[in-house]
Amino acid sequence: MQFSPVLVAFLAATATVGVSSSARGESTESLPSPKPATSSVYSSVQTQKPAGILLASEVSAPEVMRLQPRAIAQVISQQDTVPDEPSVPIFELPTTPQPNVPSTPTPETPVEPAPPTVEPLTPQPVEPVPPTDEAPTAPAEETPTTPTDEAPAEESPTAPTDEAPAEESPTAPTDETPTAPTDGTPTEETPAEEQPPQAEEPRVLVAEVVVEDPDGKLTDQLRDEVYRVIQTRPGQVTTRSQLQEDINAVFKTGYFFNVEAQPEDTPLGVRVTFQVRVNPVLQKVELRGTKVLPESVVQEAFGSQYGSVLNLNTLDEGIKRINKWYQDNGYVLAQVLDSPQVSPEGVVILEVAEGEIEDIEVRFLNKEGETTDDKGNPIRGRTRNFIVTREFQQKPGDVFNRNVAERDLQRAFGLNIFEDIRLSLNPGKDPRKVVVVANVVERNTGNIALGAGISSASGLFGTVSYQQQNFGGNNQRLGVEFQLGERDLLFDLSFTDPWIAGDPFRTSYTVNFFKRRSISLIFDGGDPEITLPDPDEPGDLNAGDRPRVHRTGGSLTFSRPLTNDVFSRPEWTASLGLQYQRVAIRDDDGDVAPLDAAGNDLSFSGEGKDDLLSVQFGIVQDRRDNPLRPTSGSLLRLGTEQTIPIGLGNVFFNRLRASYSFYLPARFINFTRECRDPKATGAQCPQAFAFNVQAGTVLGDLPPYEAFSLGGSNSVRGYDDGDLAAARSYVQATIEYRFPVFSFISGALFVDAATDFGSQDSVTGEPGSARNKPGSGFGYGIGVRIQSPVGPIRIDYGFNDEGDSRLHFGIGERF
Repeated sequence: MQFSPVLVAFLAATATVGVSSSARGESTESLPSPKPATSSVYSSVQTQKPAGILLASEVSAPEVMRLQPRAIAQVISQQDTVPDEPSVPIFELPTTPQPNVPSTPTPETPVEPAPPTVEPLTPQPVEPVPPTDEAPTAPAEETPTTPTDEAPAEESPTAPTDEAPAEESPTAPTDETPTAPTDGTPTEETPAEEQPPQAEEPRVLVAEVVVEDPDGKLTDQLRDEVYRVIQTRPGQVTTRSQLQEDINAVFKTGYFFNVEAQPEDTPLGVRVTFQVRVNPVLQKVELRGTKVLPESVVQEAFGSQYGSVLNLNTLDEGIKRINKWYQDNGYVLAQVLDSPQVSPEGVVILEVAEGEIEDIEVRFLNKEGETTDDKGNPIRGRTRNFIVTREFQQKPGDVFNRNVAERDLQRAFGLNIFEDIRLSLNPGKDPRKVVVVANVVERNTGNIALGAGISSASGLFGTVSYQQQNFGGNNQRLGVEFQLGERDLLFDLSFTDPWIAGDPFRTSYTVNFFKRRSISLIFDGGDPEITLPDPDEPGDLNAGDRPRVHRTGGSLTFSRPLTNDVFSRPEWTASLGLQYQRVAIRDDDGDVAPLDAAGNDLSFSGEGKDDLLSVQFGIVQDRRDNPLRPTSGSLLRLGTEQTIPIGLGNVFFNRLRASYSFYLPARFINFTRECRDPKATGAQCPQAFAFNVQAGTVLGDLPPYEAFSLGGSNSVRGYDDGDLAAARSYVQATIEYRFPVFSFISGALFVDAATDFGSQDSVTGEPGSARNKPGSGFGYGIGVRIQSPVGPIRIDYGFNDEGDSRLHFGIGERF
């Protein structure tokens, strides 16, 4: 039996012949080459071997071995699918590895190729090419693996291969690289301890290149694709590294799950056969482990590929679109994991880890951000954990979403009991899940306040109050207030639970106890002013004390948003309450005064005392863009109060009230830099027209102190408080133009008007008619708003239709 020297040299110097790999090939850029013919054999045989081919005349142990890919790289790289860590100031993402899905092969995965079998070859002798001046060949008896101290002979000037470049390896010197000194002394060019130079790869002549598919699924288009990417050509030489690169290039096309390169000796050289196994036709892509991914997104990403031969590159593009959808929609932990699993029927299965929340924990920090105290004990907070976690829309079992988490943090911070709150994410017990940790720094929620102020209705006043925003660690509010003024004396105790524990609808309740004394606007003002009788001057209507209304009682009120989504800002809110109060009319000494100096009743019972038990119901629709400084939207308030006749007076009436406000953005006055910017938003330039209309009426019994008071800072400006009317029914309207002047000062132009429809005479005791209050009127003027921690301080100067003017004070906008 005779052996081809060309093939023997190739086989003796290489580790493997014949190629087999899985569907994941090394990603190698291939050089451009001309497109071959479409026939299965691409042949252009030369009768003389080109110069530079190494020949060997004999070999001790020829054998046929397989050629394996040097490296297996996933077609779908994990680096392409892992999302970047989000950079959000309120988040601390975990430093530990991201949740991962362990790769478990399934029985239906066909991407594991069977080991290829290569039949032993019977080489035929091929005459060696005579040496030439341009390309002398090495003597047959020399082997390229024997190191010498001399430079390589000129008979072997072939360029080094990619695996062992002569310019980079000191163990494979070239003509430009000096040899190591004979004494072994290291130099700059030669290491102290030399390695034997690597053998240069042998090259063989290629006679034919064949592409075939044992399954018979190879189309002409796919065959052309293989020819396009491989560099092995008939009539040219090839090496083991070149075949390796060709295999990787074929894998890189994405159409094949198995590739084998089989050399075969022929009289004219070596025939290289590339056996390829074509991927199945893609029928469906299934994503496992998804909760939030819509099927429409999957169809959009992969639907165009159905019915065509599966291409892993195109499939990878679809996977990137899936990952991008997750990122764009806030699912920053979600990703498609590992390589696809492909069944013979063309069904691709992708494992997805969406970042499911395993648990939500609360961790308390001190002011320095430490989790332990000086003794190493964990920081213990006053707030109960569920107060924080119930503000989170995301619950264990949900997929973590960055956008939702931001809103959750805003709601929790809005409780006004924390100085700071941030999220960190830790891996769960299940590597595909995450533990959300809320790191909170509590604030001092109890405070005592001393203050003084002035208002048009109360005059000068001083207050002392205590407020606890986190009573019992349950975010419940306890407040005590005492106020003393020129016209008022007030003691108020209130307790509010903003969210009843266990209630799914965020229902709140408030319990209130009060004792108030005030000079009622109903019995004040007008011309003439009517006071209480003076025993020393019985005929003088203005000689005695002014009537003071004392109210003592309590109330219980429930409120809840009318929406199933308790985590969004509600548009509708309803309230229902029960209130009892004992009302008494007294003089400055505290004695009951049933009549004024003109003999008019000051109470409904005629005894100076009444008992009022009422049920109150209200509903609010809020569509404003900003509850503090609205520039667009509307606000609707509807309310009713029904008394139950009990006790003194046996009062039975129904009060109806309605108020509607709406806002139109405008840009007529541009004092601030933001308002001069045409791109400024309403929040940057809060300039708008504000409209309000309100009305009310009382059906049934009407004690005089329960009448509607018109005129003043909250009604028609330009009139003193209560000077316009004491009415059973009324309508009132206001137009304001609000505009910023400086960053903390804004201005307003206003017009007010109101009427009582002549209803003052139907009020018990006729307090308005007895004091000659006009009943209807209007006012106009200008105002200034100064921003302060307690809200806008409102200062208005108004003119009324009777030619008088007034200065009005208040806190906050009227509507």
